[in-house]
Amino acid sequence: MFALFTDFGYRGPYVGQLKAVLAARKPDLPVVDLCHEAPRFDPRNSSYLLAAFSGPLAVGTVVIAVVDPGVGSDRPAWVLEADGRYFVGPDNGLMEMVVRRARETRAWRLPPAPPEASPTFHGRDVFAGSAVSVAEGALDAFLPMTVEDRLTVDWADDTPLILFIDDYGNAMTGIRGELLSDRAILQVGDYKLRHAETFSRMPRGTAFWFRNSSGLVELAVNGGAAVTVLGLEGGGQVRLLAP
Repeated sequence: MFALFTDFGYRGPYVGQLKAVLAARKPDLPVVDLCHEAPRFDPRNSSYLLAAFSGPLAVGTVVIAVVDPGVGSDRPAWVLEADGRYFVGPDNGLMEMVVRRARETRAWRLPPAPPEASPTFHGRDVFAGSAVSVAEGALDAFLPMTVEDRLTVDWADDTPLILFIDDYGNAMTGIRGELLSDRAILQVGDYKLRHAETFSRMPRGTAFWFRNSSGLVELAVNGGAAVTVLGLEGGGQVRLLAP
């Protein structure tokens, strides 16, 4: 299976063109849209979501991960194997949290983009073809590297920022839910939020935080949109008031 994680959005041709390459070259494998609304131009904040969203994927899945503001530059690209799942994309920190959360890793360096590749669309012209090679087991097409040779970043293991707002108006953060106790109180702006296991545990119209299905702390309002009620926006900060 291929899984796609990008900041492309669904408007325009980009997701479709990426899928078209995979369908033409490997029509027997399904393609799953993991996320196309990752924080745009932001490998750092996207890295927390990539690690969380890819956790449930089956062993052997090949993830094409593209949040790539440096596309067309001399930034390198790579293939990462993390606990049996493969990730293909730019070496710009996007896979950093995948590396940190994994028990076992291996890595390979992608060759430079071929001359015919669009300098602005390596997702289609470089990473898709490389992902097909990975799916076919042709890892000898790449140069082995150590995971330690990836781009060095000093990002925190979790981030108290709002990284994604869904169509319900719920706000996903970069904090792993396992790090907070049920007694934790979070503050956003002037609002203080207590924990609830699920929406029905809170009165209608009440804001709260919960551990979402991807393992991240999420802010919500029962029967309402947290983004509106709490005045949230992407990149906003969440404060921990109590453990």
